[in-house]
Amino acid sequence: MTEERRDLVVAGSGVAGLSAAVYAARADLDPLVLEGDEPGGQLTLTTDVENYLGFPEGVGGMELVQRGKEQAEQFGAQFQHGSIEAADLDGQPLELSLSTGETLRTRALVVATGASARWVGADGEDELMGYGLSTCATCDGAFHRGDDVLVVGGGDSAMEEALFLAKFADSVTVVHRRDELRASEIMADRAREHDDVEFAWNTELEAIRGSQADGVTGATLVSHPDGYPREKYEAGADVEVEEVDVGGVFYAIGHEPNTDFLRETPVELDDDGYVRTADADTWATTATAADGVFAAGDVMDRDYQQAVTAAGTGSMAALDAEAWLESTVAPSGDSARQLSMEAGD
Repeated sequence: MTEERRDLVVAGSGVAGLSAAVYAARADLDPLVLEGDEPGGQLTLTTDVENYLGFPEGVGGMELVQRGKEQAEQFGAQFQHGSIEAADLDGQPLELSLSTGETLRTRALVVATGASARWVGADGEDELMGYGLSTCATCDGAFHRGDDVLVVGGGDSAMEEALFLAKFADSVTVVHRRDELRASEIMADRAREHDDVEFAWNTELEAIRGSQADGVTGATLVSHPDGYPREKYEAGADVEVEEVDVGGVFYAIGHEPNTDFLRETPVELDDDGYVRTADADTWATTATAADGVFAAGDVMDRDYQQAVTAAGTGSMAALDAEAWLESTVAPSGDSARQLSMEAGD
Protein backbone atom coordinates (compact mmCIF):
# COMPACT_ATOMS: atom_id res chain seq x y z
CA MET A 1 0.00 0.00 0.00
CA THR A 2 1.29 3.47 -0.86
CA GLU A 3 2.49 5.30 2.21
CA GLU A 4 0.74 8.59 2.76
CA ARG A 5 0.99 11.10 5.55
CA ARG A 6 -1.32 13.56 7.21
CA ASP A 7 -0.39 17.05 8.15
CA LEU A 8 -2.54 16.90 11.29
CA VAL A 9 -4.31 14.26 13.36
CA VAL A 10 -6.61 15.13 16.27
CA ALA A 11 -6.89 12.41 18.92
CA GLY A 12 -10.23 12.70 20.68
CA SER A 13 -13.73 13.78 19.68
CA GLY A 14 -14.91 15.64 22.76
CA VAL A 15 -15.38 19.39 22.75
CA ALA A 16 -11.62 20.07 22.70
CA GLY A 17 -10.99 17.75 19.78
CA LEU A 18 -13.98 19.03 17.83
CA SER A 19 -12.97 22.64 18.36
CA ALA A 20 -9.45 21.82 17.14
CA ALA A 21 -10.94 20.04 14.14
CA VAL A 22 -13.11 23.03 13.20
CA TYR A 23 -10.19 25.46 13.35
CA ALA A 24 -7.80 23.10 11.57
CA ALA A 25 -10.29 22.30 8.81
CA ARG A 26 -10.98 26.00 8.23
CA ALA A 27 -7.22 26.45 7.90
CA ASP A 28 -7.28 23.84 5.09
CA LEU A 29 -5.24 21.31 7.06
CA ASP A 30 -7.68 18.45 6.32
CA PRO A 31 -7.46 17.06 9.87
CA LEU A 32 -8.29 13.46 10.67
CA VAL A 33 -10.11 13.05 14.00
CA LEU A 34 -9.73 9.79 15.89
CA GLU A 35 -13.01 9.44 17.77
CA GLY A 36 -11.63 7.27 20.57
CA ASP A 37 -13.27 4.47 22.50
CA GLU A 38 -16.02 6.78 23.76
CA PRO A 39 -16.87 9.23 20.93
CA GLY A 40 -17.83 12.63 22.28
CA GLY A 41 -16.12 12.24 25.63
CA GLN A 42 -17.59 12.97 29.06
CA LEU A 43 -20.03 15.57 27.79
CA THR A 44 -22.14 12.78 26.32
CA LEU A 45 -22.90 11.72 29.90
CA THR A 46 -24.53 15.11 30.63
CA THR A 47 -28.19 15.38 29.74
CA ASP A 48 -28.35 19.20 29.86
CA VAL A 49 -25.64 21.84 29.48
CA GLU A 50 -26.74 25.28 30.65
CA ASN A 51 -23.40 27.11 30.90
CA TYR A 52 -22.12 26.82 27.33
CA LEU A 53 -22.08 30.19 25.58
CA GLY A 54 -24.74 30.67 22.91
CA PHE A 55 -27.40 28.29 24.29
CA PRO A 56 -29.57 30.36 26.64
CA GLU A 57 -32.14 27.56 26.87
CA GLY A 58 -29.48 24.94 27.46
CA VAL A 59 -28.46 22.09 25.18
CA GLY A 60 -28.05 18.36 25.59
CA GLY A 61 -24.49 17.16 25.91
CA MET A 62 -24.91 14.66 23.07
CA GLU A 63 -26.53 17.29 20.87
CA LEU A 64 -23.70 19.75 21.49
CA VAL A 65 -21.12 17.12 20.53
CA GLN A 66 -23.07 16.11 17.42
CA ARG A 67 -23.38 19.72 16.31
CA GLY A 68 -19.65 20.16 16.74
CA LYS A 69 -18.94 17.08 14.65
CA GLU A 70 -21.25 18.27 11.88
CA GLN A 71 -19.58 21.67 11.92
CA ALA A 72 -16.11 20.13 11.64
CA GLU A 73 -17.22 17.83 8.82
CA GLN A 74 -18.76 20.80 7.02
CA PHE A 75 -15.30 22.39 6.82
CA GLY A 76 -13.65 19.17 5.65
CA ALA A 77 -12.53 17.30 8.79
CA GLN A 78 -12.61 13.52 8.51
CA PHE A 79 -13.51 11.15 11.35
CA GLN A 80 -12.35 7.63 12.05
CA HIS A 81 -13.16 5.19 14.84
CA GLY A 82 -10.29 4.01 17.01
CA SER A 83 -7.84 5.25 19.60
CA ILE A 84 -4.07 5.49 19.92
CA GLU A 85 -2.52 2.56 21.78
CA ALA A 86 1.14 3.51 21.27
CA ALA A 87 3.02 6.43 19.74
CA ASP A 88 6.50 7.07 18.38
CA LEU A 89 6.95 10.83 18.74
CA ASP A 90 10.74 11.05 18.61
CA GLY A 91 11.02 12.27 15.02
CA GLN A 92 9.17 12.98 11.80
CA PRO A 93 6.77 11.70 10.80
CA LEU A 94 5.01 10.99 14.08
CA GLU A 95 3.84 7.38 14.10
CA LEU A 96 0.62 6.31 15.82
CA SER A 97 -0.40 2.70 16.43
CA LEU A 98 -4.17 2.44 16.59
CA SER A 99 -6.54 0.09 18.38
CA THR A 100 -7.76 -0.98 14.93
CA GLY A 101 -4.35 -2.50 14.16
CA GLU A 102 -3.49 0.26 11.71
CA THR A 103 -0.51 2.61 11.78
CA LEU A 104 -1.04 6.29 11.14
CA ARG A 105 1.69 8.77 10.25
CA THR A 106 1.35 12.51 10.62
CA ARG A 107 3.45 15.65 10.88
CA ALA A 108 1.47 17.13 13.77
CA LEU A 109 -0.78 15.76 16.49
CA VAL A 110 -3.34 17.40 18.78
CA VAL A 111 -3.91 15.27 21.90
CA ALA A 112 -7.47 15.88 23.11
CA THR A 113 -8.12 12.50 24.69
CA GLY A 114 -9.63 13.96 27.86
CA ALA A 115 -9.74 12.64 31.40
CA SER A 116 -12.11 10.02 32.74
CA ALA A 117 -13.82 10.62 36.07
CA ARG A 118 -13.31 7.85 38.60
CA TRP A 119 -16.50 6.01 39.46
CA VAL A 120 -17.36 4.39 42.76
CA GLY A 121 -18.77 1.12 41.47
CA ALA A 122 -22.11 1.54 43.25
CA ASP A 123 -25.17 -0.31 42.02
CA GLY A 124 -27.22 1.88 39.68
CA GLU A 125 -24.44 4.24 38.61
CA ASP A 126 -24.33 3.04 35.00
CA GLU A 127 -28.02 3.72 34.50
CA LEU A 128 -28.15 7.01 36.41
CA MET A 129 -24.96 8.78 35.28
CA GLY A 130 -26.23 12.01 33.77
CA TYR A 131 -29.68 11.55 35.36
CA GLY A 132 -29.02 12.94 38.82
CA LEU A 133 -25.61 11.31 39.19
CA SER A 134 -22.81 13.62 38.10
CA THR A 135 -19.07 14.10 38.24
CA CYS A 136 -19.24 17.89 37.90
CA ALA A 137 -21.03 20.17 40.36
CA THR A 138 -20.21 23.27 38.30
CA CYS A 139 -21.94 21.66 35.33
CA ASP A 140 -24.99 20.23 37.05
CA GLY A 141 -25.35 21.86 40.48
CA ALA A 142 -28.00 24.35 39.41
CA PHE A 143 -30.35 21.48 38.54
CA HIS A 144 -30.50 20.57 42.23
CA ARG A 145 -32.05 23.66 43.76
CA GLY A 146 -33.88 22.60 46.91
CA ASP A 147 -32.58 19.02 46.81
CA ASP A 148 -30.69 17.05 49.41
CA VAL A 149 -27.53 15.79 47.70
CA LEU A 150 -24.52 13.60 48.42
CA VAL A 151 -20.90 14.29 47.52
CA VAL A 152 -18.60 11.26 47.50
CA GLY A 153 -14.95 12.00 48.29
CA GLY A 154 -12.59 13.48 50.83
CA GLY A 155 -10.11 15.64 48.95
CA ASP A 156 -10.03 19.28 47.92
CA SER A 157 -12.21 18.61 44.89
CA ALA A 158 -14.90 17.08 47.11
CA MET A 159 -14.83 20.12 49.41
CA GLU A 160 -15.07 22.45 46.42
CA GLU A 161 -17.99 20.48 45.02
CA ALA A 162 -19.78 20.49 48.37
CA LEU A 163 -19.34 24.23 48.86
CA PHE A 164 -20.54 24.96 45.34
CA LEU A 165 -23.57 22.72 45.71
CA ALA A 166 -24.47 24.38 49.01
CA LYS A 167 -25.46 27.46 46.96
CA PHE A 168 -28.35 25.50 45.46
CA ALA A 169 -29.15 22.41 47.52
CA ASP A 170 -31.07 22.34 50.79
CA SER A 171 -28.38 20.13 52.27
CA VAL A 172 -25.11 18.59 51.16
CA THR A 173 -23.68 15.49 52.82
CA VAL A 174 -20.07 14.56 52.15
CA VAL A 175 -19.71 10.77 52.18
CA HIS A 176 -16.19 9.70 53.09
CA ARG A 177 -14.90 6.20 53.75
CA ARG A 178 -12.53 7.27 56.53
CA ASP A 179 -12.80 9.54 59.58
CA GLU A 180 -10.38 12.17 58.32
CA LEU A 181 -10.14 14.14 55.10
CA ARG A 182 -7.39 14.23 52.50
CA ALA A 183 -8.32 17.83 51.72
CA SER A 184 -6.11 20.76 52.66
CA GLU A 185 -6.86 22.26 56.05
CA ILE A 186 -8.26 25.47 54.62
CA MET A 187 -10.69 23.67 52.33
CA ALA A 188 -11.69 21.20 55.03
CA ASP A 189 -12.37 24.05 57.47
CA ARG A 190 -14.52 25.90 54.95
CA ALA A 191 -16.67 22.83 54.40
CA ARG A 192 -16.90 21.94 58.09
CA GLU A 193 -17.93 25.47 59.00
CA HIS A 194 -20.67 25.72 56.37
CA ASP A 195 -24.14 25.39 57.87
CA ASP A 196 -25.52 23.37 54.97
CA VAL A 197 -22.65 20.87 54.65
CA GLU A 198 -22.64 17.73 56.77
CA PHE A 199 -20.29 14.74 56.87
CA ALA A 200 -20.98 11.01 56.90
CA TRP A 201 -17.73 9.58 58.27
CA ASN A 202 -16.51 6.01 57.71
CA THR A 203 -19.29 5.70 55.17
CA GLU A 204 -19.47 4.62 51.54
CA LEU A 205 -22.05 4.64 48.78
CA GLU A 206 -23.33 1.14 48.06
CA ALA A 207 -26.21 1.80 45.66
CA ILE A 208 -28.16 4.61 43.98
CA ARG A 209 -31.91 4.49 43.50
CA GLY A 210 -33.97 6.13 40.80
CA SER A 211 -34.62 5.97 37.08
CA GLN A 212 -33.75 7.92 33.97
CA ALA A 213 -37.31 9.23 33.94
CA ASP A 214 -37.36 10.37 37.58
CA GLY A 215 -33.66 10.95 38.20
CA VAL A 216 -31.94 10.01 41.44
CA THR A 217 -34.39 9.47 44.30
CA GLY A 218 -32.27 7.86 46.98
CA ALA A 219 -29.13 6.00 47.96
CA THR A 220 -27.91 3.15 50.12
CA LEU A 221 -25.02 3.98 52.46
CA VAL A 222 -22.94 1.53 54.47
CA SER A 223 -20.81 2.53 57.44
CA HIS A 224 -18.40 0.97 59.92
CA PRO A 225 -16.53 2.66 62.79
CA ASP A 226 -13.18 1.44 61.44
CA GLY A 227 -13.75 2.86 57.95
CA TYR A 228 -13.72 1.29 54.48
CA PRO A 229 -17.15 -0.25 55.09
CA ARG A 230 -17.74 -1.64 51.58
CA GLU A 231 -14.81 -4.02 51.94
CA LYS A 232 -16.26 -5.24 55.21
CA TYR A 233 -19.80 -5.38 53.81
CA GLU A 234 -18.73 -7.47 50.82
CA ALA A 235 -16.76 -9.75 53.17
CA GLY A 236 -19.93 -10.38 55.19
CA ALA A 237 -18.94 -8.32 58.22
CA ASP A 238 -21.51 -6.50 60.34
CA VAL A 239 -21.95 -2.96 59.00
CA GLU A 240 -24.68 -0.37 59.35
CA VAL A 241 -26.86 0.00 56.24
CA GLU A 242 -28.88 3.18 55.80
CA GLU A 243 -31.36 4.21 53.10
CA VAL A 244 -31.47 7.95 52.44
CA ASP A 245 -33.69 10.06 50.20
CA VAL A 246 -31.63 12.36 48.00
CA GLY A 247 -32.15 14.16 44.71
CA GLY A 248 -28.59 14.02 43.47
CA VAL A 249 -25.24 12.30 43.90
CA PHE A 250 -21.89 13.80 42.90
CA TYR A 251 -18.67 11.84 42.53
CA ALA A 252 -15.58 13.84 43.49
CA ILE A 253 -12.85 11.22 43.73
CA GLY A 254 -10.68 12.52 40.94
CA HIS A 255 -10.04 11.97 37.26
CA GLU A 256 -7.68 9.79 35.25
CA PRO A 257 -6.19 11.59 32.23
CA ASN A 258 -6.21 9.35 29.16
CA THR A 259 -2.49 9.51 28.52
CA ASP A 260 -1.21 5.95 28.84
CA PHE A 261 -0.07 5.97 25.21
CA LEU A 262 2.19 8.96 25.95
CA ARG A 263 4.13 7.49 28.88
CA GLU A 264 7.08 6.24 26.80
CA THR A 265 7.27 9.34 24.58
CA PRO A 266 9.00 12.74 24.85
CA VAL A 267 5.71 14.34 25.93
CA GLU A 268 6.05 15.30 29.59
CA LEU A 269 3.36 14.26 32.07
CA ASP A 270 2.90 15.42 35.65
CA ASP A 271 2.71 13.04 38.61
CA ASP A 272 -0.99 12.39 37.96
CA GLY A 273 -0.56 11.80 34.23
CA TYR A 274 -1.75 15.16 32.89
CA VAL A 275 0.14 16.54 29.89
CA ARG A 276 2.56 19.34 30.68
CA THR A 277 2.60 22.07 28.07
CA ALA A 278 5.89 23.78 27.25
CA ASP A 279 7.10 27.11 28.60
CA ALA A 280 6.49 29.91 26.15
CA ASP A 281 7.12 33.61 25.69
CA THR A 282 3.39 34.12 25.21
CA TRP A 283 0.87 33.90 28.06
CA ALA A 284 -0.14 30.37 27.15
CA THR A 285 0.68 27.55 24.76
CA THR A 286 -0.64 24.12 23.95
CA ALA A 287 2.74 22.91 22.67
CA THR A 288 4.30 19.96 24.47
CA ALA A 289 7.91 18.89 24.84
CA ALA A 290 7.60 16.81 21.66
CA ASP A 291 7.94 18.69 18.37
CA GLY A 292 4.64 18.79 16.51
CA VAL A 293 2.56 17.55 19.45
CA PHE A 294 -0.03 19.81 21.09
CA ALA A 295 -2.53 19.18 23.90
CA ALA A 296 -6.01 20.52 24.57
CA GLY A 297 -8.88 20.03 26.97
CA ASP A 298 -9.06 17.96 30.14
CA VAL A 299 -5.99 15.94 29.21
CA MET A 300 -3.89 19.00 30.10
CA ASP A 301 -6.33 20.95 32.29
CA ARG A 302 -6.61 19.60 35.82
CA ASP A 303 -8.24 22.73 37.25
CA TYR A 304 -11.17 23.97 35.16
CA GLN A 305 -12.42 20.95 33.18
CA GLN A 306 -15.35 22.78 31.62
CA ALA A 307 -16.75 22.37 28.12
CA VAL A 308 -16.12 26.01 27.28
CA THR A 309 -12.48 25.94 28.42
CA ALA A 310 -11.93 22.68 26.53
CA ALA A 311 -13.28 24.33 23.38
CA GLY A 312 -10.96 27.29 23.95
CA THR A 313 -7.83 25.20 24.32
CA GLY A 314 -8.92 23.12 21.31
CA SER A 315 -8.93 26.20 19.12
CA MET A 316 -5.56 27.25 20.58
CA ALA A 317 -4.06 23.84 19.80
CA ALA A 318 -5.21 24.02 16.19
CA LEU A 319 -3.76 27.52 15.81
CA ASP A 320 -0.50 26.45 17.45
CA ALA A 321 -0.30 23.40 15.20
CA GLU A 322 -0.99 25.49 12.11
CA ALA A 323 1.78 27.94 13.02
CA TRP A 324 4.18 25.06 13.72
CA LEU A 325 3.40 23.38 10.39
CA GLU A 326 3.94 26.64 8.53
CA SER A 327 7.30 27.11 10.25
CA THR A 328 8.62 23.63 9.38
CA VAL A 329 9.41 22.05 6.07
CA ALA A 330 7.63 18.82 5.17
CA PRO A 331 9.99 15.86 4.58
CA SER A 332 11.17 15.49 1.01
CA GLY A 333 8.70 13.65 -1.19
CA ASP A 334 5.74 14.19 1.11
CA SER A 335 2.67 15.80 -0.35
CA ALA A 336 0.69 17.92 2.06
CA ARG A 337 -2.45 16.72 3.81
CA GLN A 338 -2.12 13.02 3.04
CA LEU A 339 -3.27 10.12 5.12
CA SER A 340 -0.94 7.42 6.35
CA MET A 341 -2.69 4.19 7.26
CA GLU A 342 -1.05 0.87 6.67
CA ALA A 343 -3.22 -1.96 7.86
CA GLY A 344 -1.33 -4.49 9.92
CA ASP A 345 1.79 -2.28 10.28
